[in-house]
Amino acid sequence: MDNSNIPEEYRPISMWGYFGYEILFSIPIVGFICLIVFAIGAKNVNKKNFARSYFCYTIIVCLIAIVIFAIMMATGAATALSETF
Repeated sequence: MDNSNIPEEYRPISMWGYFGYEILFSIPIVGFICLIVFAIGAKNVNKKNFARSYFCYTIIVCLIAIVIFAIMMATGAATALSETF
């Protein structure tokens, strides 16, 4: 396949590109800033969509963690766990 005929905004990202972006986005503060910048202003549509999907994944994981923490606090499991250690 020849990617030279495809405009830059539609050019596909390689597998290593996705892997690199995933590692970049998983860095705590810098990755989150890059994630927001890519989700809002990336010129490449594929990069923008990947950043948006990773942002949705991050939101879902944070919501699940908050729900689990709230359940632990409501049932007293956090107190029992902290007394064990």
